[in-house]
Amino acid sequence: MALPRLNDLLDSYRHHEAADVLGRIGPPAETALPRLRKMLTASYEWTRVHAAAALWDIGGEAEAPLVVQTLLAAWDENDATSNHVLACLNRMGPVAAPALPRIRAELAFPRRSGRFRSIENDQELQDTCRAIVARLA
Repeated sequence: MALPRLNDLLDSYRHHEAADVLGRIGPPAETALPRLRKMLTASYEWTRVHAAAALWDIGGEAEAPLVVQTLLAAWDENDATSNHVLACLNRMGPVAAPALPRIRAELAFPRRSGRFRSIENDQELQDTCRAIVARLA
């Protein structure tokens, strides 16, 4: 089975990819939850973003407050994380409501953030922000 190997990879240089795959597996990967929670204390914000997204995808609503807090902190630290952060917040639905002020602030900026400052990524970021606001406001 892949789960033990993926759990091992959380302690390797492939931890982002392992977290992403575990997140795609979803609730059956619940054995990874303790390690993913530990990854939320990493100094590197991208590690925290990937771990938080996987934590949400596996643990669901019970993990929501910690996930939102982690995602917003990483976004504030490095705006290049915004597309990844917003993708997770979008999946979270109503439990992402505490992020609405930050999402509205992003839409008000005259410039956009995002990992790749391209028109396509900017449009995706704006579309995701607007979809979240429309659903939650």
